[in-house]
Amino acid sequence: MSSKPDMLERNEAEIQLKALIEAGEYAPGDRLPAERELISNMGISRSTLRKGLDALERNGTIWRHVGKGTFVAGKDKTNELPGLTTLSQQITPVQMMRARMSLEPAIAREAAANASSVSVENIRKARDNSVAATSWDNYELNDDAFHRAVAEATGNVLLISLYDHLNQVQRAVAWHKVVRESKQPPKNHKSFAQHDAILAAIEARDPLAAHTAMRDHLNSVSSRLYGDTIP
Repeated sequence: MSSKPDMLERNEAEIQLKALIEAGEYAPGDRLPAERELISNMGISRSTLRKGLDALERNGTIWRHVGKGTFVAGKDKTNELPGLTTLSQQITPVQMMRARMSLEPAIAREAAANASSVSVENIRKARDNSVAATSWDNYELNDDAFHRAVAEATGNVLLISLYDHLNQVQRAVAWHKVVRESKQPPKNHKSFAQHDAILAAIEARDPLAAHTAMRDHLNSVSSRLYGDTIP
């Protein structure tokens, strides 16, 4: 449960950010200024800013793309597909993991078939950064980067877009539902070896091994976090 000061900080930043979006007349799809600029303009700390951004992302006002920035989300319309807020309210964490299991092993398979040497190096860098993470927040940021680098390695813009949408819903559904018992991932964190296996299969250009490695990884994550494995 969040403490009262945390809630006040989050609300303060959320209110300021909403006002900034409205005052700046940002249209859906527009990118917001970088964190450093927002911190300076709003006179708040980085942690307070991020709490506000997290709140806006959860309610669907913005969406974030690792490595590219923060963008204003479009408003849901009656005849359009459900937006982030609606989807995140309609599925459980286990259903979200099942969706990941349906898509991400196929993405890993395509990555193994199509990855360039640059793509492989990008996956490796994200893997290394996640291992070096000194907090769970930093680990999760780099874990996102790892999985997106796998998607980018497919060279398929539709698969990359599908991954981005799935990841946005995942972040909203999983928000504060995972209890961490340590400050940072332990050195023997299971995902490290599983990421190694995914990387090795993609680097070896072995689609079947990549598919299997990603499926095993997601099954392990689902079991560890939610006590459910996917048959």
